[in-house]
Amino acid sequence: MSDQIPIKKITFGRVFWPSLVAAITVSLIGALIWILVIGSLFSTESFAVNEKTVLHMTLDGDIGEVSQTSLNTTTFSIDTQLGVANILFALNAAKTDPKIEGIFLEMNSINCGIATAREIRNAINDFEKSGKFVVAYNNGEVITTKEFYIASAANESYGFPTSNMEFLGLGAEMMYFKGMLDKLEIEMQVIRGSNNDFKSAVEPFFRTDMSDSARHQTETLLTGIWQDMRTDIAKDRGLTAKDLDDLAENASIITVKDAVKHKLIDAAKYRDEVLSIIAKKVKVKANKDIELLAFSKYAKERFLDDQVIMVENEPNIAVILTEGGVSTKGDGLSSEKVCKMIRDARDNPSIKTIVLRVNSPGGSALASDEIWREVKLTNKKKKVIVSMSDVAASGGYFIAAPGATIFAQPTTITGSIGVFGVIPFTGNMLENKLGLSFDRVGTNKHSVMTTNRKLNEDEIILIQGQVDDIYDQFKSIVAEGRGMTKEQVGIIARGRVWTGRDAMAVGLIDKMGGLSDAIKYAAKESGISKKKVLYYPLVKEDKLAALLEMVDNSSEQASIKSAEMPKEFLRYYEKLKVLESYTGIQMRMPLEVTFN
Repeated sequence: MSDQIPIKKITFGRVFWPSLVAAITVSLIGALIWILVIGSLFSTESFAVNEKTVLHMTLDGDIGEVSQTSLNTTTFSIDTQLGVANILFALNAAKTDPKIEGIFLEMNSINCGIATAREIRNAINDFEKSGKFVVAYNNGEVITTKEFYIASAANESYGFPTSNMEFLGLGAEMMYFKGMLDKLEIEMQVIRGSNNDFKSAVEPFFRTDMSDSARHQTETLLTGIWQDMRTDIAKDRGLTAKDLDDLAENASIITVKDAVKHKLIDAAKYRDEVLSIIAKKVKVKANKDIELLAFSKYAKERFLDDQVIMVENEPNIAVILTEGGVSTKGDGLSSEKVCKMIRDARDNPSIKTIVLRVNSPGGSALASDEIWREVKLTNKKKKVIVSMSDVAASGGYFIAAPGATIFAQPTTITGSIGVFGVIPFTGNMLENKLGLSFDRVGTNKHSVMTTNRKLNEDEIILIQGQVDDIYDQFKSIVAEGRGMTKEQVGIIARGRVWTGRDAMAVGLIDKMGGLSDAIKYAAKESGISKKKVLYYPLVKEDKLAALLEMVDNSSEQASIKSAEMPKEFLRYYEKLKVLESYTGIQMRMPLEVTFN
């Protein structure tokens, strides 16, 4: 009989408890590591600039009024927007910063209006007056007219040898929905203010092409903007406006080499060659020795430092930055947010004057009226100087009208003094396409006003009267703000848009200039010798945004971006969202023009 080795039972407790302790220990160690990592990202290490620094100014993506970074849940990507205020502030600060030698400017698919582009290029010209250099590099598959427009402000401008280039003038293409709506058996019941023949925003719903009024105003707008762009480029490139017009007319500029031949760009060079030029300027031996610093980081850090100090330092000028469609609540230019900012600035005893920055195609008539009221009340207590950006049209101009003085760029889309309402009739589509039917009961004749039945004649007259009342109020507000009669306003109204230069000729604005000009003027008018500017919305350190920007710059972001929706699809998606937001009577720009 052989010896048997006794088998010792292992109890549940001897397995469970050590495993639990081990799991908890590993989790705690993991949590500690994450705390250390996140803590390092959110460290309060002060921002420092090294000697002989060159700011790497990469203008890429959206440029709006306010800098912001957010996670886009629609595209599962990180959206970043650099604000004009930050850009102008940083360029002005860099002029006198002894550690900044110059700027290396690279353009890449910038998204902004022509007035914003002009404001940036003017600030670049101003920076160059300090004696410091700006070297621009035009690269990418296609260099657009707008990108070249900004880059042409640089002392020296180079281009990638095989890049294509667009320099063909300005054009606009409109999309019309009537044919599609007819097929779907949807009818858009459009009611415009009387004599609002230039209010062409609603034409796509009931026409298949441009009306004569729409064509005339669009041609006039594009011609005026193109004239100013040619003048600016010609001045910086040593050419004439006619030279540039001839180049565009004959499609002479298709590649960078064409641009070099016709003196729009100094030379065709690869990026390392351009860096070698910069290396010589800062007197370092190799490209890798150039002390490059991201302009966006410099701009945000310098702006944040200034504003943190300014909050506690009795600011004397408030700059309120607004952009987007006018609405009562939500994103964009909402009366809920803007009215609060205006009241805060008005009630701040150290604030002597206010600059209201407007970049809006308009929107809700009610929300526009709410903001107008706050501007008017404030202007009685302290002067409100208005600075109009890319566009201040319809509701956007409505809120600017009571300003003591109005500034605009020559290319600012201005005016569109008009009103419209759109009521869809979907009954035929729902009945004929889906087999739905409707019946109604009401206590009175108009108790059930619905999109499932057409408006009758009395109801159309009722709504037309409401639209005309708001249009009449709009003309009265402009007349009061601009020192005109209502009849005079009526001649230049009719829903028409003007360039800033033409708007000045007809009396809708007072002075040509950008945000910096408006701030200087506000200080002078209020007797302020030392400007202390506080920007609204108040700037705060956003550590989450900083983390998102770090992720955006990491290699892992490439796999996320590959899942983005096509840009054209997103553009139409955004249009649909705007249409869906229409409630009540609207004050909106008569057309939408996108400049490449």
